[in-house]
Amino acid sequence: MEHTRIKQVLQSEDLLGQEVIVKGWVRTFRNNQFIALNDGSSINNIQAVVDFENTAESILKRITTGAAVRVKGILIESQGKGQRVEIKATEVSIIGDSDPERYPLQPKKHSLEFLREIAHLRLRTGTFNAVFKVRNALAFAIHKFFNERDFLYFHSPIITGSDAEGAGEMFRVTTLDLNNPARNEQGDINFKEDFFGKSTNLTVSGQLEGELAALAFGNIYTFGPTFRAENSNTTRHLAEFWMIEPEMAFYELEDNMNLAEELLKYVIKYALETCPEEIEFLKNRLLEEEKSKPQNERSELNLVEKLNFVIDNDFERLTYTEAIGILKNSKPNQKKQFKYSIDGWGADLQSEHERYLVEKHFKKPVILTDYPREIKSFYMKQNEVDAEGRHTVRAMDILFPGIGEMVGGSEREENLDKLLARMAEVGIQPEEMDWFLDTRRFGSVPHSGFGVGFERLVLFTTGMTNIRDVIPFPRTPKNAEF
Repeated sequence: MEHTRIKQVLQSEDLLGQEVIVKGWVRTFRNNQFIALNDGSSINNIQAVVDFENTAESILKRITTGAAVRVKGILIESQGKGQRVEIKATEVSIIGDSDPERYPLQPKKHSLEFLREIAHLRLRTGTFNAVFKVRNALAFAIHKFFNERDFLYFHSPIITGSDAEGAGEMFRVTTLDLNNPARNEQGDINFKEDFFGKSTNLTVSGQLEGELAALAFGNIYTFGPTFRAENSNTTRHLAEFWMIEPEMAFYELEDNMNLAEELLKYVIKYALETCPEEIEFLKNRLLEEEKSKPQNERSELNLVEKLNFVIDNDFERLTYTEAIGILKNSKPNQKKQFKYSIDGWGADLQSEHERYLVEKHFKKPVILTDYPREIKSFYMKQNEVDAEGRHTVRAMDILFPGIGEMVGGSEREENLDKLLARMAEVGIQPEEMDWFLDTRRFGSVPHSGFGVGFERLVLFTTGMTNIRDVIPFPRTPKNAEF
């Protein structure tokens, strides 16, 4: 390879005084002399100083923002402020021109909304270099964490005939002619004529297939794309996103909580250790952004403090029932400051309630357990009916500052009769799920699992405020560009 990556040039002590060749894209070119060059390996640019008096005018004209260039020269201690080293260029050649009139990334601050419109080019900015380096570190850390604990990485199908959540908001997969689909005698669409011979969708979760694998291998995890056809245009929702979903045989709720807490601390710590420059950049970016906000809307913790807040604290564990008591008696609820008031047991908690528990009441991450059965999925293990006659399930949600729910999971119902009764209550036909029920028929065991929305984890770790800015090409209602 005839060139050295810019990250290596910036960090190496041995290259000082040596001739180096770097290749990259021009971020800025000042005074016909100073090129800020970036090749994507580092969030930082290298400065190359051009001897403009001895460089052809035809070359100087082509050193424009966005152009790809090759620079050869001696690495020296920087003569100016802002960088430790720079390249005293002896040779500059153009690899790829960039028309400055048309190149949309100019050397100025662009809004995140504008950058979403040019998502194919936003990857070249400092902010997105940092975001996707952190995303990469988190993804690697997830595999590292499970690999160190002897979990099997299991690939669950993306095309499925079942709806794991029972939500019904799924994308249909079909090859039928939409203008003239095959119909049966009743006039309904005849999916027997479709590619798979039945109605199929994009998966909303790998959990159900993950359970099958856990009851064969013991401990497994899935990590792949999932899809929700939910018409939700918020800063927290995507139609296509990635999920980490471990499933563990012989794990009860306590084991499940311990593993989830350990995972979150491990991957955030890994990102902090391996991406210090990127996280420092994102911390400063967030501080700058918040200067325009009123004091009461600014974060109490900066990004690094917030990440250490998760790593350094034992997560507070309490039941949903205890949480409702705290929320009902809280000042914001008494003074009607919550958008959704807490009237009593059975309410589905909103993000504002979850954040109150984490940020104001306990001042640490929180794990809520034992939710009302009616607001949770059919497969969750049922508790004994309590003294008040209330039905709860062995669910657990992990709540984080600034974001609310980060993890949702449960111990699974391993009792066949109880599972069948619950499926009947919610209207799921047993014959549709016969393969899933076999895990309860043949050698059933207590088992548990949870799901982590990967983009939510990246959102939290980078301090970005819109989930569309932590996935390369966001898929949202009315938007599937690039």
